[in-house]
Amino acid sequence: MTNAPRPLDGVRVVEFSHMVMGPTCGLVLADLGADVVKVEPAPRGDKTRYLPGSGSGFFGTYNRNKRSVSVNLKSAEGLEFASRLVQESDVLIENFSAGVLDRLGLGYDAMQKVNPRLVYCALKGFLSGPYEQRVALDEVVQMMGGLAYMTGPEGRPLRVGASVNDVMGGLFGVVAIQAALWERQHTGKGTFVRSGLFENNMFLVAQHMLQYRQTGVPAVPMPERKSAWAVYDVFETADDENIFIGVVSDKQWAQFCNAFELHDLLQDEELHSNVQRVAQRDSFMPRLREMFKGQDLLQTVTICERVGLPFAPILRPDQLFDDPHVNHKGATVEVTLSNGVRTQVPTLPFEYGGTRLGLYRDLPQIGEHNDAVARELGYSDEALERLRPSLDR
Repeated sequence: MTNAPRPLDGVRVVEFSHMVMGPTCGLVLADLGADVVKVEPAPRGDKTRYLPGSGSGFFGTYNRNKRSVSVNLKSAEGLEFASRLVQESDVLIENFSAGVLDRLGLGYDAMQKVNPRLVYCALKGFLSGPYEQRVALDEVVQMMGGLAYMTGPEGRPLRVGASVNDVMGGLFGVVAIQAALWERQHTGKGTFVRSGLFENNMFLVAQHMLQYRQTGVPAVPMPERKSAWAVYDVFETADDENIFIGVVSDKQWAQFCNAFELHDLLQDEELHSNVQRVAQRDSFMPRLREMFKGQDLLQTVTICERVGLPFAPILRPDQLFDDPHVNHKGATVEVTLSNGVRTQVPTLPFEYGGTRLGLYRDLPQIGEHNDAVARELGYSDEALERLRPSLDR
């Protein structure tokens, strides 16, 4: 763990969230140094802590570097505690269904009156429009927003294999929050910002929307697409492994042919340009597949890396724990999961001042910081004892 100065030191964030979108937003701010206080329902905490199957990695991935308070918001004392916390914060993050915090008296209008400097970030399924009140999930917006259509084969829409809209929606929330904090330096006032799952999905598929306007031809699903490049495929190797190889320029075509001793293809005048190669790919792709089937994965990787071609062995997520680049200093930090296992988790995918942002606080236990936060808000010992049943963990 590190206690080095961080860029958002001094910024307090109160996070009312669960699942992925809200916690991602809080995670980024926390990694950047903000004091993110995660408000969890007492006594069992965020339900994300207990998700099975594909949701079992959510909490461990998106909640490091935060403090946790467990609060019964249905009690007058708990609600007062939460309100005082918001009053003393710079930013509020929430990703619950529309109207939940408003009904508790913690909505933007109410909180802005008691804390005019508050930046209030609502992370929702939809922004303003006809669908604004709908409940959404990452999978919902992928299906209705064209992303699942583009991912699966024709007639078989398939969600992307990660929570891409949730994660990116949280990131766009951070962008809006940081802009609002900067604006506050000039105006002295906070503002209300929102980020939407569906709108994030639209941002992702915009290239395919404009492809249609540019060409007049609807984009086809990725498995059925006509690639812009002749060699942009997954190939099977002799040891029954798979590798992706891309050849996306005439220079790379020459490197590819020379490296794999395909000199006749390089000399073929009908294959000189990428456009020609795309048109003729059926004539040489069977040969390439046969060639790669005759050598093992390590041989192919060695050649591609030596030449400088784009390539990628096809790995499962669990295999990344053994990847040398993933294990490079700073690429991951180690956290303690609820089952007691100490494990790596990827850090944010950028360097700041030449280094990756590290860990300074492990995953919080439910309500671990109840007393500390209450005392920071000015609760006396006597007041804290009266409050304690509403913070019971």
